[in-house]
Amino acid sequence: MKYTQIALSLLLLINCVVLTEAQAQMEPVTDVNKKESGYLLLDKGLQFRITDAINSMYNFDFENAERGFQVMRYTYPEHPLPYFLMGLSQWWKIVVAVDNRSHDALMLKYMDLTIEKAEKLIEENPENKEAAFFLAGAYGFQGRLHSERKNWTSSTFASKNALKYLELSRGEEELNPELLLGDALFNYFSVWIPENYPLLKPIMLLFPKGDQKLGLKQLEEVAESSFYARIEAQYFLFRLYATEEKKPFKALEITSYLHGKYPNNPYFHRHFARQLYAVGRGVEARDVSLEILKRIKEGWTGYEATSGRYAAFFVAQSYDRMGQPERAMPYYLQSISFGDELEAQESGYYLFSLLQVGKILFKKGNKKEAKRYLVTVKDNSKRRHPANKEAREFLKKNKL
Repeated sequence: MKYTQIALSLLLLINCVVLTEAQAQMEPVTDVNKKESGYLLLDKGLQFRITDAINSMYNFDFENAERGFQVMRYTYPEHPLPYFLMGLSQWWKIVVAVDNRSHDALMLKYMDLTIEKAEKLIEENPENKEAAFFLAGAYGFQGRLHSERKNWTSSTFASKNALKYLELSRGEEELNPELLLGDALFNYFSVWIPENYPLLKPIMLLFPKGDQKLGLKQLEEVAESSFYARIEAQYFLFRLYATEEKKPFKALEITSYLHGKYPNNPYFHRHFARQLYAVGRGVEARDVSLEILKRIKEGWTGYEATSGRYAAFFVAQSYDRMGQPERAMPYYLQSISFGDELEAQESGYYLFSLLQVGKILFKKGNKKEAKRYLVTVKDNSKRRHPANKEAREFLKKNKL
C-alpha cells in the first residue's frame, strides 16, 4: 500500500494552494486596512504586479518569481501573503522531483513565517477570514510535505490545524469561489479513500461524509470559473481524469493547455507526453519526449531523471511499434538508467524496458544477455506483476 499517496489524499482538502498556485494576480497597495474589503487577497489592483512573478513560478523561472515575491515582502512585511508565495515557490521545486529534499527546510521555514504572520492577524481580529485562509494553506502544505517524508506525527498535527482553519475561513462570500476547491477535494477523496483502502474507514469516520460526484463537479467548476484556484484545480483534475475517472482525453486536454501556457514546467511537460501516449498518439508523444530528453541533457531547471524515465520509455515504445527495435533499444536502456538513478527498479517503466530489451536481444541471437534482462524483471517485481508474468512466459517458451 502506498501510504504516502494515501496521506496526501487525506491532505488534499486542506491544501489551500488555491491562494496563489492557481493565478493569484496581485499588486501592492499602501495600506491594506484602508481597502473596502480589508483583504489583500481581494484587491483587484494587485493583479498586474504579481502576474509576472506567478507565471514565472509556474514556468520554472524561480529567480524572477522570487524577486517579485521579495518585493511584496518588502511592501507587506507583516502580511502572510509574500511568505506563503515564497514557500509555494519552494514547493514547486519539490513537486517535480519529490525525492530531492534540498528544498524542504526553506519551504517549511516560509510556511512557519506564514503561520506566524497570520496568527498575529487572527489575534487582532478573530473573525479575519483571510488570516484563517493562510493558516489553512500553510498547515496544508506542511502536512503534504511531512506525509511525503513519512513524518506521520507531524503530518497529522499539520492536517488537524489545517482543517480547523479551513472551517474558520468559510463564510466570506467573496472568498467562497476559491474555498470551493477545498470542499471539492474533500468531497471526492473522503469517499475515494475508504472505497480503495478499507482499512482506513475508521479514520474517515472522524471526517464529515463526502459526495464524490459533487466533488468532481465542484472541481470542474473551480477549474472553469475560479480566479485564484483555476490552475490548481486543473492540476488535480487531469490527475483524476487520467487515473480514477478513466477519461484520458479529458486529461490530455488539460495537460495540453498547461504545457502550452507554461512550456518550461517539467511536471506539466512530462504529463502532456504521458497523456499523448495514453490515448495512442505515439508519434506526438515521442516528439514531445525527445524535447524533454534534450532539455535534461542541456540542464534545464527541473528536468531530471523522473521526467527522463517517462520520456525515454515513450520514445522507445514509438520506435518499437514502428518496427524499429534498433532505434528503440538505446531509449529503453536510457529509461533503465534513469530508473537506476532514482532507485525505482519496481516501476512499470523500468520493468517493461528491461522486458523489451530482453526480447530485442533474443531476436538478435544474444540469448545469454536476453536471459539476464528477463531474469532481472523477475528479480525486481512481484509474481503477479504483468511484466513478471510476461518475462516468465517468455523464458519458458524459449527455454532460456
